[in-house]
This record gives sequence, C-alpha cells and structure tokens, in this order.
Amino acid sequence: MANHYDREFKAQAVQLVLTQQKTGAQVARELGIPSKTLYAWVAAYKADPVEPFVGSGHLKAEDQALRDLQRRIRDLEEENAILKKAMRIFTNDRK
Repeated sequence: MANHYDREFKAQAVQLVLTQQKTGAQVARELGIPSKTLYAWVAAYKADPVEPFVGSGHLKAEDQALRDLQRRIRDLEEENAILKKAMRIFTNDRK
C-alpha cells in the first residue's frame, strides 16, 4: 500500500534537504521515506515553489481554470450548433 503524505510534511521534508548540510538520501532515511520520493518532491518544489504539491487527482489553480474555460467553450459551441439547427428548421417552416 502506498503512503500518502500531506503537503505540510512534503514541504518540511524539502526544506530539510534544501537548508541542511545533509544529502537527500540521509534526510529520506531519517524520515523513513524512499529517497526517490524525496527527490521527486524537491524537483516539484524547484519547478514551482509557489504551488508544488497539488495532490493526487487535483490540478493547479491555473490548470483548473483552463480546463473550466475549455469546457465552457465546448458547451457554447454545442449550444450555438443547436441554435443554428433550430433557426434553419423555423425558417424552413415559414416557406
């Protein structure tokens, strides 16, 4: 079974690696986590220090906003197509 660590634990572990004179492997051993996991957290933090750990199944705020906008565009395009079809039907009924 995979362990799930909260954001605070991950952030503290990354700070231990970045601020101490110890290697990531030493910190990982002290915390009882795989060193590969700790190095992945450090890489995620370095890539985006503001919001490095979004959690499983979640998106960063900007990615979620983009997804919502894309969904809204698809919905509007579908509504537009329906309205065009309805307009053709109603204009053909008058002839």
